[in-house]
Amino acid sequence: MFDILFLSPTSVSIELVNKEIYYSNQKYDVYVNGVKTLCDQDKNVVSIYNLTPNTAYKIQIGEEIKEIVTPKVRVIFDINDFGVYKDGIHDDTKAINQAIMMLPENGLLVFDEGVYRITSVFLKSNIAIELKKGAVLKALEDVNEYPVFKGEIPTNEDEECIELGQWEGSPYPMKASIISGYWLKNVYFYGEGTVDGNAQNSTWWINHKNLPWGRPRLLFLDGCENVQIQGLSFCNTPCWTLHPFYSKKIGFYDIRVTNPKDSPNTDGMDPESCDDVKIIGVVFSVGDDCIAIKSGKMYMGMKYKTPSSNFIIRNCLMQNGHGGIVLGSEMSGGIKNLTVERCIFKNTDRGLRIKTRRGRGKYAVIDGVEFHDILMDGVLTPLVINMFYFCDPDGKTEYVYSKEKLPVDDRTPYLGKFTFKRIKAIHSEWAAGYFYGLPERPIGEINIEDSYFSFKENTSKGCPAMMSFAPEVSKLGLYFNGVEKVNLHNVTLVGYEGERILATNVGSVEEK
Repeated sequence: MFDILFLSPTSVSIELVNKEIYYSNQKYDVYVNGVKTLCDQDKNVVSIYNLTPNTAYKIQIGEEIKEIVTPKVRVIFDINDFGVYKDGIHDDTKAINQAIMMLPENGLLVFDEGVYRITSVFLKSNIAIELKKGAVLKALEDVNEYPVFKGEIPTNEDEECIELGQWEGSPYPMKASIISGYWLKNVYFYGEGTVDGNAQNSTWWINHKNLPWGRPRLLFLDGCENVQIQGLSFCNTPCWTLHPFYSKKIGFYDIRVTNPKDSPNTDGMDPESCDDVKIIGVVFSVGDDCIAIKSGKMYMGMKYKTPSSNFIIRNCLMQNGHGGIVLGSEMSGGIKNLTVERCIFKNTDRGLRIKTRRGRGKYAVIDGVEFHDILMDGVLTPLVINMFYFCDPDGKTEYVYSKEKLPVDDRTPYLGKFTFKRIKAIHSEWAAGYFYGLPERPIGEINIEDSYFSFKENTSKGCPAMMSFAPEVSKLGLYFNGVEKVNLHNVTLVGYEGERILATNVGSVEEK
């Protein structure tokens, strides 16, 4: 069984319907109109390219056949007709932006093989852009060539302002991103090509904490609807790689995100206050969190009250980085209705990680979260929920780190119910699971079912959660502090030291 995930004028992505995690349990071939097009595939998500618009095709895997018709386009523009150099030396930004502006609705802009040097390219609504195999959009090194956007712009309407620039959950001056979309609708951006931020050859990563503006994202989408990204490779970003912001109906299918392990703040994907987001068949290897779901800091959360909601993350591979799937810490608008399934985490610091703290606010609610059918290998701590997260300039204040029971007020976040099913984590080091809630507002409920955790023989020591005064540990089992209800069903731990389960300030622990 297979489903059609994504269909553009010239490509299609397919997902096997099975219970396997990322990889299929047997190799398979894909036929297009009876011709073997993909051989010996082993991943659950694959893509086919070089199709023709407005054409019927029969896709076959095994005995199953699905019929598709590629979308019709009004016109196809070849980027070579717009005076680009594509020599990897000269700046092609002006020519590319001109081509996009001139492309009519329902048009397709095609980049063939070549290196196109750019600063900031801007998308527009109702178009498709394809990067063919070997096509590279490569950012220029000079940081002064990129314009700076203000964090907020006043308007003449009822709303006080609109946000253009953004930095870690708050409006802030920001260098224009490499690829940007503002208030777009109905955009395909896809192909076998690459978007290369080229930050390793620039100064974006040097003295990065003291810059007067936020660094560019590789792709920034602000207030967009129905933007679909497929097949592309994204690498070497100056800062966060893919950043949808207050957008909805956003899809990422069969793409690759690669940044050096030691590159600063190079998260793979940071959907912020977005709704209806699908992240399927994506491979990450980055210098920070692979996927970090956010919804702003206190100001943005209280102003718009817009959670990140209705996410599906499936058949993804997360390698290296600080966390595999991360919720927060900027989550003042809340996060709800999230499902993560059939994913692999390899050599990340944490696997499934939730982080918040006092000061995120009363709309900072995370609830309706389920993780199931996850394989982790070499993850230091597979499961972490931390309500004392200490980053940000004020993160190490007594208000944040105090373990005393403080009054519940408009600054107090809430974490509800979390379900972890069929988690297999091997070669862990610090702890199997580390859950620490606020004394005044404990984590609501944690359920772990049909799961297995084991440790490396020789392990390092470290702090499972980024919180002040946390002791370093090694081979710690399941640790719960500040949780109302814990349910454990068929949970196996191997190689831990000390107590298998440590529960402090917990309402109830039920184990079967």
